Amino acid sequence: MNILVLHGPNLNLLGTREPDIYGHETLDDINQALTRQATAAGATLDCLQSNHEGVLVDAIQQARLDGVDAIIINPAAYSHTSVAILDALKAFDGRVIEVHLSNIHQREAFRHHSWVSSRADGIVAGLGSQGYRLALASLLGTV
Repeated sequence: MNILVLHGPNLNLLGTREPDIYGHETLDDINQALTRQATAAGATLDCLQSNHEGVLVDAIQQARLDGVDAIIINPAAYSHTSVAILDALKAFDGRVIEVHLSNIHQREAFRHHSWVSSRADGIVAGLGSQGYRLALASLLGTV
């Protein structure tokens, strides 16, 4: 299985940005844990973080061409604004799991709606970095 993990804007600041909401783990910590988990299951995993919407759209489109089986995506703030990411995901034939470190439904009202959710096969929110690991376990069939 070939899996792509996409991290949206400001997630490069994990560990230092609002740790009371997002935790103390860095993005590198999360990516390393996911890579170990995927490798142990015989899967390949690539991770990409970008603060730029178009870079994320391009990565989703490239995933179609590269034979990626599934995408785990934390669109971050783009969850609430990006029809472009939604459209790219709709063109992707594999599974899509949406992840949010915080529970977006307990936060400001504008965060309650995610465009990505209408395409996602599953959604994990509010479990911190464990949400990524649960999403990956689901895709690997190890839950």
